Formats: sequence, structure tokens, C-alpha cells
Amino acid sequence: MSQLLFQDGQFYRDDKMVVGASSRALRYGDGLFETMKVNRDTIQLGDYHMQRLFDALHLLQFELPTHINPSYFLDRILQLVHRNGHGKLARIRLMVFRGNGGLYDSENHYPHHIIQSWSLPEANHHWNENGLVVGIHDKARKSIDILANSKTNNYLPYIMGALEAKNQKWNDALVLNNAGRISDSTIANVFLVSGNKITTPALEEGCVAGIMRRYLLEKLKANNRDVQEIAIQPADLENADEVFLTNSTYGIRWIKSIGNKNYTANLSLELYHLFIKPLFGITD
Repeated sequence: MSQLLFQDGQFYRDDKMVVGASSRALRYGDGLFETMKVNRDTIQLGDYHMQRLFDALHLLQFELPTHINPSYFLDRILQLVHRNGHGKLARIRLMVFRGNGGLYDSENHYPHHIIQSWSLPEANHHWNENGLVVGIHDKARKSIDILANSKTNNYLPYIMGALEAKNQKWNDALVLNNAGRISDSTIANVFLVSGNKITTPALEEGCVAGIMRRYLLEKLKANNRDVQEIAIQPADLENADEVFLTNSTYGIRWIKSIGNKNYTANLSLELYHLFIKPLFGITD
């Protein structure tokens, strides 16, 4: 059954062709996106998403008319999920991109945008009992530059990592930066646990400035947990007791194994109960 999408002020069927062959988004990946979660008609951490989005829009030198503001996007997202019947639990993708033109001839920096929604199963909220099998993708690497922390449409290192994960039958792949250190995974940020010490790659290491990463770091620091944002080598994975991933859709997912190394999930599960379940509104 066809659903609706929202583009530049109008609702369309999602099987409608909405981007032409001359689009800079298609030609050059000239744009960025946000992946969000709607839970019981509320956009989870919506203010955090809008802050990251508008920081990136300014970085990419979009020209924002006054009506393109956080409230505009948040309102349109809720309108879309209601029209699609996804208000209970949904994944949202908001893409912003420049219009048509070549590399040098675009004078239009208007933030064209497309919003899509998909329903999520209730299991998305729950702890992953079995753990993830993850590998390290060491071929296509993430650059450490001013774009690294934003979710731009230039996603090839993550695509290559996801292709390897699929071929190797992994659940996900860790991606390295151009210095050979851990950046993040193809769809999430990564945290290591050694004893009671929690570490995650610093933003300066080229990872995406993940929304769940930010939320969890704030909670950990507010609760006086030993947490550090540092440079992490692949060899550090061998010395970790636990490794887990975070993203806006599923919160926390623990990793069972990376290569021949197996992990536990004691602290990871504790953090899920302390910080993720309240965010998701789970009371059981």
C-alpha cells in the first residue's frame, strides 16, 4: 500500500518521482539527513536532532528562509506520521539538499527537503537478548574533517562497511578513521566498557555526532559515571569487557562478539534499564 511523503511543502505518494536527474543531491550527494524516532506521537529527542541538523545546514552554507526553522520540520514530521498511521512507533528520515545544477553553477542554496516515515515493530524498544555479531571494516575509511560529525549524503565508507557486514553475515561493521582508529559503526556510535570505565571515540576521531551518544554521555556524566571521549585503537577491543552500540532508533544494542573476542553485557544492560527504558517510556 502506498504511503505519503512530504516534499517542499506538499504531501505526495511515496511512489512519486521527487528528484530529477539534474539534482545536486543525486549528482554530488549535496545534502544531509536526520534519522529520528517517533514514539507515541512524540519525536524522541527532537530538539537534539534539530540542533544537529541546523548546525550542519549552516556548515554547508544553505540559505534558510525564515519559515524553515526547527518548528517547521517537527510539525511536518508529526503531520506525516499521522497521515501514514505511524504515530505509535515510527522511523523518520528527513533529507535536506540543494536544487538542480552543476558543481559551480548553483546559485540556489534553498534547503529543499523530503520527509519519509516507516512504522517500527514494538521489538525495536526491547533489549537485544542475543547480542550482535560485529566485524571491523578496514578498507574504506572515514575522513577526519569538518564534515565528519554531520550526517551528510556522502555515505560511501558506511555503505562499504554495510556491504562487507552483509557478505560476512555480521549484524554491523565498525568503521575506522583515516588514522586507523575506531570511528563508529555503519549505523551507530560505539562504546567500550572496561571494569566500570566507559569510553567512546571523541568527536575529533571523525564519528557522527550521534543523538543517542549525546543523550547517554549527558546521563552518564550527570550520574558521576567514569566515562571518557578518547581515541580508541582496534586493539583496545581485545581488552574491553563489553562493547555496545547506540543510535536514535534502538537506543542501546550490546555486541556479543567481534572476531574471536566475546563480550558480556552486565553494565550495558544496566544502562539500558537506567537511561533507555525511561526515554522509550517502557515501564515493565
